[in-house]
Amino acid sequence: MFRTRLLSGIVLVAVAAGTIVAGGLMLNAVLCAISLIAYRELTKATGVHDGAKKVNGLEVTGFLMIVVYYAGLYISLLRMEEYDRAPVYRVFMAVAVVALLVFLFVYVFSFPRFQAGQVMAAFFELIYAPLLLSSLYIIREGWEQGAILTVLVFLCSWGSDTCAYVVGVLFGKHKMAPKLSPKKSVEGGVGGVVGAALLFGLYTYYVINPVSVDQLRIDLLPAMCLGAVGALVSMVGDLAASAVKRDHQIKDYGKLIPGHGGIMDRFDSVIMAAPFIFFGLALITG
Repeated sequence: MFRTRLLSGIVLVAVAAGTIVAGGLMLNAVLCAISLIAYRELTKATGVHDGAKKVNGLEVTGFLMIVVYYAGLYISLLRMEEYDRAPVYRVFMAVAVVALLVFLFVYVFSFPRFQAGQVMAAFFELIYAPLLLSSLYIIREGWEQGAILTVLVFLCSWGSDTCAYVVGVLFGKHKMAPKLSPKKSVEGGVGGVVGAALLFGLYTYYVINPVSVDQLRIDLLPAMCLGAVGALVSMVGDLAASAVKRDHQIKDYGKLIPGHGGIMDRFDSVIMAAPFIFFGLALITG
């Protein structure tokens, strides 16, 4: 199991690195595909998908909105003037509002096919995974050094998780959330936060600032604070995804990634970290 998990993890990192470096349409398409799979995993886990073999009206609406959103995001970023991210916000809000209206339309005109809880879950899951995950694409295409800045998302999610695991194994004694994740400890959580802060500081000093234009140079203290808080946010994302699984009594969201589970099992912390890093960068870079 460890070997399978390690090999699939290496492949996953390689694919992530390749698509981030490529950026543009390739990254947009890959994130769209990941979002469609994540949405499907969530609808199956929470009961929006009600056991039928085919997708239902709520799922079709979600899938269509994901494709429309990523297409709109691609077009808006092509036309975006330097450091003007207003078009991105408009696409996000437009899709969110239209999606809600269409979900309600499906709910009303197929009544009593779906329950209100299913409709609310379908809308929440659209925002939760696909739309938040798109922040990776916005960071990559929204800054001149976007490929380098996007790495920050993975440092405060996968990087902090690795630090937390190592510290937890060595020093962990007090359980952080025993009912959600029995193996996570308070000491590991502290190690993840401190580790992310150090990773952000080192990455900013040795990678970002040496290659960035003057407008994008980042001071070390804000960078380390961004990493520390980002690590906390990613931990909440991890635990929130675990809570959904516990609520619905499932072990994994899927079996797509050998040794890891589904897309949601591997990207749960990234989904929360990505928008936080995006807004943090927008704040500290001006």
